[in-house]
Amino acid sequence: MDCLFCKLRDSAAGKAVFEDEQCFVLQDLHPQAPLHLLILPKRHLAGPDDASPEDEPLMGHLVRVAAHLARERGVAKDGYRLVMNCNTHGGQTVFHMHLHLLAGRQMEWPPG
Repeated sequence: MDCLFCKLRDSAAGKAVFEDEQCFVLQDLHPQAPLHLLILPKRHLAGPDDASPEDEPLMGHLVRVAAHLARERGVAKDGYRLVMNCNTHGGQTVFHMHLHLLAGRQMEWPPG
């Protein structure tokens, strides 16, 4: 498989800011906010269109991890944004499902 995030998963030792049995979290290399984390499932799913009903607990887990990290990083009270880009027109550039956790500044609406 030629997936950038799967390769990062396999070499993430010491690079992950959080990891458990289902996911790992990395800092975005091109942050769009003072806090910009990527929350990735360890199992490869290209995007939510590839998820099955059995993946619902995993998808919920990703959101719960994001909320935990927002609290841990002290940004939950002021607020944060969770983004999942889906497919090309949705802005997805790496086809391994992931959440972006953005915080530390006022978010604008509508997003780009």
